[in-house]
Amino acid sequence: MTQTDVSAPVRARRLAVASVALGTFTIVTSEMLPVGLLTSIASDLGVSAGTAGLTMTAPGLVAAIAAPVLAVTTRRLDRRHVLLGLMALLAVANLVAASAPTYPVMLAARVLTGVSIGGFWAFAAGIGARLVPERAVGRATSIILGGVSVASVLGVPAGTFVSSFAGWRSTFVATGVLAVALLVLLAATLPPLRPPAAPVAAPARDKRFSWLSGPLTVVLALTALTVSGHFAAYTYLRPFLEEVSLAGPALVSTALLLYGAAGVAGNFAAGARAARNPRSTLITLAVLMALSMAALALTGLPPLVALVVWGLGYGGVGVTLQLWIMREGGGELGTALFVSAFNVSIALGAFAGGRIADGVSVSAVMWAGTGLAVVSAAVAGIWGRNRTTGS
Repeated sequence: MTQTDVSAPVRARRLAVASVALGTFTIVTSEMLPVGLLTSIASDLGVSAGTAGLTMTAPGLVAAIAAPVLAVTTRRLDRRHVLLGLMALLAVANLVAASAPTYPVMLAARVLTGVSIGGFWAFAAGIGARLVPERAVGRATSIILGGVSVASVLGVPAGTFVSSFAGWRSTFVATGVLAVALLVLLAATLPPLRPPAAPVAAPARDKRFSWLSGPLTVVLALTALTVSGHFAAYTYLRPFLEEVSLAGPALVSTALLLYGAAGVAGNFAAGARAARNPRSTLITLAVLMALSMAALALTGLPPLVALVVWGLGYGGVGVTLQLWIMREGGGELGTALFVSAFNVSIALGAFAGGRIADGVSVSAVMWAGTGLAVVSAAVAGIWGRNRTTGS
């Protein structure tokens, strides 16, 4: 089961795909952890909530750079070795974060997390074709990328749940131990994966890969609008719940768990629809996000219903954008560009939300997220009408 050999038993191929999916779940869960732990991290390390939000910004920016850089610099290396190295780095980063005595040490650990995120996600997204026969590539890719989507909506509630019993540091310890377990599992299930025969690059004649025009650029722009809008608000959701909704720890945990459950449902519901029409699916999801964030900002009441709607909306964003980018791009370069755009958007959204939370109010971040979600829906709608062939 190498680059051209997929004759290994079906069970072995499925285990390899499942292992990589668990790997994407673990890296994205690690990235999202500070969202549910922000108040505790800020208090323990003696910084403001906005400053603590840089623990989301830093890995996002680093991952955006790491994705294309690693795609080029490791092009002659066995992809199995690269994935194992990145998972080992993630384990170290989470354990360092768990024991960080000061904020600078914590931030340094999050930089290491960003390197692992960018490289692992970029390689894992296209590895399905190396593990299964051609007829099963679509399903394998969906399972692997599903780890990203599920982690985006379940990672925070799970981390918050653990921290409510044993503190925020225990959450990073648990994720570090999970990364070690995944390292062993990947080593046991992944076959040798020779590097691609040709360097990672897009054909010059393929205008879909233009950085300045074409459908690919539009999808990347929509990624930036939707994801940055979400994280401008979501990064500061816990402070909002505590300060505006006056929610205690039990209600915060319950609200985030409901959000996560709704997000998983949204992920699979949107995936089925996005395979046929990703543009209209994204418009629907962005509208759901905007309505839920606006409702929170307007009422400040116990937010369970609004968070369920928000979860349904954002839960489908990742898989919808992934399917859309696969339609408009291709290969490791297209994936690396998408991973870069996604992670830059996480970083910018978290950073902007922090400045708004510290400079205006924690309620104002909900309006920022609402505005960007509305703009995303509008751009997708206008571009669809102006395009001669529908998406």
